[in-house]
Amino acid sequence: MNSFFKNRIRFFTVVAGLVLFACSESTSVTTPSSPDTTGGAQPVDTFGYRVVNVFPHDAGAWTQGLIYNDSILIEGTGFYMGPSKLRKVELESGAVIDQIELRVPYYGEGITLWGDSIIQLTWRDGVAFVYDVSTLDEVGRFSYQTEGWGLTHDGANLIMSDGTSTIYFRDPGTFDVVRQISVAENDRPIINLNELEYFNGRIYSNVWLTDHIVVISPESGDVVGRLDMAGLLDHTAGRFLLANYLNGIAYDGVNDRLFVTGKLWPRLYEIEIVPRD
Repeated sequence: MNSFFKNRIRFFTVVAGLVLFACSESTSVTTPSSPDTTGGAQPVDTFGYRVVNVFPHDAGAWTQGLIYNDSILIEGTGFYMGPSKLRKVELESGAVIDQIELRVPYYGEGITLWGDSIIQLTWRDGVAFVYDVSTLDEVGRFSYQTEGWGLTHDGANLIMSDGTSTIYFRDPGTFDVVRQISVAENDRPIINLNELEYFNGRIYSNVWLTDHIVVISPESGDVVGRLDMAGLLDHTAGRFLLANYLNGIAYDGVNDRLFVTGKLWPRLYEIEIVPRD
């Protein structure tokens, strides 16, 4: 069987598995949004949002990682029907300034900027690619044993998710695990931790298949806040099931702006976090 058909069979197998996963795990994933306050459990602060600006976003981009840097967005995408991509995008117009394609069958995942390099995870390939931020030329690789989902950093270590409730802190020079935390809300593990962003001393993580972003203490792994992003994209529009959810968080530290989007979303939003009424 040639590679064309192998890649498509692999894609549809993955999609079928994710659909079944979504159906079978939806209760366990979304239940923590209403934490049990009995037995001494403490409710987690829940926040809403206000849309500040709306920007165009490529509705064909299966967004896996998002960075704001030097007035542009850097976005990593994943795909099995064709190549995954890493690209620079103009915020205001959504126009692609520069991009590269990952060689099939590498499936691109989370990205982060470290110094003069961009690091991009792959889903199940156990490879993290390192690129020159200016040219997007590959300048190195790391290997790891888990799946690769989200990636960010705290200025000292890379911070990585693998789709479970575990967050790994990795040495940026060797990619070795320095330490790890288990993420939980009132002792209830939060799985499906996906795209990550670190700012203001906290880890922000999309929870795959939900409308929520959890705010995580990097010291303890405790969920200390939850952003309810329901309504940002209309889920009744008949869009592909797994494209209905958030994925992509980018923080502009210079101007204190927060951007969010999702897989195959036609828009990217600048939002302000507001207290929940």
